[in-house]
Amino acid sequence: MTLARLRSVALAGLDAVPVEVEVDFAVAEERQSLVIIGLPDTSIKEAKDRVLAALKNSGHSLGSFYGTVNLEPADLRKAGVLYDLPIAIGLLQGSGMLRSSINFKDYLFVGGLGLGGEMRPIQGALAVALRAREEGVKGILLPSANSQEAASVPGVQVVPISHLNDAIAFLRSPETWKSPQLKPQELFKTIPPAIDFADIKGQAHVKRALEIAAAGGHNLLLWGPPGSGKTMLARALAGIMPEMTWEEVLETTKIHSIAGLLPEGQSFMVQRPFRAPHHTVSYAGLIGGGTTPRPGEVSLAHNGVLFLDELTEFSRHVLEVLRQPLEDHKVTISRAKGNYTYPTSFICVAAMNPCPCGYKGHPDKPCKDTDTQIERYRAKISGPLLDRIDMHIEVPALRYKDLMQSPAGESSSHVRERVQQVRQKQTLRFGMVKTNGLMSSKELKIHCALNGQCQELLQKVIDVMGVSARACGRLIKVARTIADLEGQPEISADHLMEAINFRGL
Repeated sequence: MTLARLRSVALAGLDAVPVEVEVDFAVAEERQSLVIIGLPDTSIKEAKDRVLAALKNSGHSLGSFYGTVNLEPADLRKAGVLYDLPIAIGLLQGSGMLRSSINFKDYLFVGGLGLGGEMRPIQGALAVALRAREEGVKGILLPSANSQEAASVPGVQVVPISHLNDAIAFLRSPETWKSPQLKPQELFKTIPPAIDFADIKGQAHVKRALEIAAAGGHNLLLWGPPGSGKTMLARALAGIMPEMTWEEVLETTKIHSIAGLLPEGQSFMVQRPFRAPHHTVSYAGLIGGGTTPRPGEVSLAHNGVLFLDELTEFSRHVLEVLRQPLEDHKVTISRAKGNYTYPTSFICVAAMNPCPCGYKGHPDKPCKDTDTQIERYRAKISGPLLDRIDMHIEVPALRYKDLMQSPAGESSSHVRERVQQVRQKQTLRFGMVKTNGLMSSKELKIHCALNGQCQELLQKVIDVMGVSARACGRLIKVARTIADLEGQPEISADHLMEAINFRGL
């Protein structure tokens, strides 16, 4: 009887936690038997068949044996195919077929196996590499498809494995292997936007609002009749968003990697995410959750844009759970197994019609709805939720001459340059990557001092429009971004007035 111990991990929320894989191997007389314990899910229970087939088809016959695999800690539920590789290596070590001069506890082993011994990619490779660095291990053995992602974490040797026999060859002679070299600067390739600002006719005030939103990280609501271009304008926002910093790339990649949503053939998320869930999305789909908690749409949109088209068609219960992510920029999911916190720093862009029929205010088509119907329709969006949306922009219907005779507008690339410059100003202002939309109350007092004229204007807005304290703070933040775009160190009455005009609903 021989006992092998190897180090691996389990994914919990957005983090990887240490797991020890213990493999007990004993020669038997009649048949092969392998039992896996330690709260494994179905995919792990099936690992015994995958692993034994992979060993046999890779030329490693174990004969008749009785084996027990224990995944510690035993009270932590494990899921996925992370443990195929450590189980296979543990069986070979326990049987005496694999001898190595290296200390197996110096490495983490993760990876799924095909029946022929081929390595299958895993989810959460970046989180695994970060855990390896925290644990102080020397390196990681993982599938080749995940090697570039893991190699972004300095100080950890990454051993890319394409086949089970590659892992065996490395363990027998580690000095012959080289780790992949990552060059982050090669990842940042600007992709032309799907919708360019120059292609959008008219709607100059909406494009101005989108520029302000991108520059300061502000939320906005677009409302107008069908066909006025709300969806097109929202999707054009992605083309003027600034490039992500390396820290933002790692943050975004970590979330999408654990969710298994990295673009095919890519190891990193180098373009800001643009998420547009359908209005039938569930509570858990939007916020995250499930038996094994997974990030929802609000976390998948982290560092990017969350677009909610046909806002009033979403379930009110689903919309109300947006309050915490919009206010705290994180969401905490509580389960019996523990609490999971996901980041939710995104620009929320919502679109809706002004009334049930959609034509209130249309120059040619009369609205058929009563005031009561319109009031009931708009009441689907609560006041607290509207308070958290900085700008409410009307998108009017365009006439023929607006569509055919309007000159070409500014390109997205030119607008993006201005946005990038304003983002750099904010980074210098806060001493970190942060936008005006994320300012705390303390920072608001420091960086958004108002002169007497602005204070008088703000008082009138509160008295006449009934603006809440939260909405008042958001108006000031928008005004701060407008001043940054104008290159002004102080907020003027004109900047504040423009911010007020962008709150039309």
